[in-house]
Amino acid sequence: MIGILCAMREELEPILEEVEVKEVVEYGKNKFYLAKFDNKDLVLAYSKIGKVNSATTATIMIEKFKAKKILFSGVAGAIDEDLKIGDLIIATKTCQHDIDLTVFGYPYGYIPESEVYFECDKSLNSIAKSVAKKLNLKLKEGIIASGDQFIHSKEKKEWIKKTFNASAIEMEGGAVGCVCFTLNIPFFMLRAISDSAEEGAGIDFDEFLEESSKVSAKFLIEMLKEIDEK
Repeated sequence: MIGILCAMREELEPILEEVEVKEVVEYGKNKFYLAKFDNKDLVLAYSKIGKVNSATTATIMIEKFKAKKILFSGVAGAIDEDLKIGDLIIATKTCQHDIDLTVFGYPYGYIPESEVYFECDKSLNSIAKSVAKKLNLKLKEGIIASGDQFIHSKEKKEWIKKTFNASAIEMEGGAVGCVCFTLNIPFFMLRAISDSAEEGAGIDFDEFLEESSKVSAKFLIEMLKEIDEK
């Protein structure tokens, strides 16, 4: 079973259009779509925005529906200047930029008995690079930082870049990375850029959410053809 997770309905719908949904299970105040694609079993859901929602949904996928790997698809704000709206990026690792226990001597993003960064699965990233090459698409890889804040400030964006060496920012991946790290589940995260994470980002996000979601979804579907569900 492969788990496919998005944060928002708009990010999941273009994926659902490409798979054969067999059953919809309502659990934990959410809907989980059991589906088939390329003779593979899938469980799909959108978690709703934020780290708590995404962590809860990922845990349910793994514990209740027995997902053996989690693929996250959706949109993100750009930090790297060479990332433009519609560009694709995969995470080498994820982190949580809004964790601050520095008063106790810890680095930003660190919780005791955990990690600052959660590594994404190298074999899944390798498949993504192969698919990008086959489709002749530009695919960037880098650190993607998460926090329960929609970033629309150049100052904050630059602080996240400097502190975590991040290439993009969003609101879920760090938490899902933590869940997969804790439960020893391979994790992959793909994001299409929807905004610049600076002043006016909210306008860009609303305008390009649907378009960027389709870019990410189309790429993920191509990846599914190459992924072993076990």
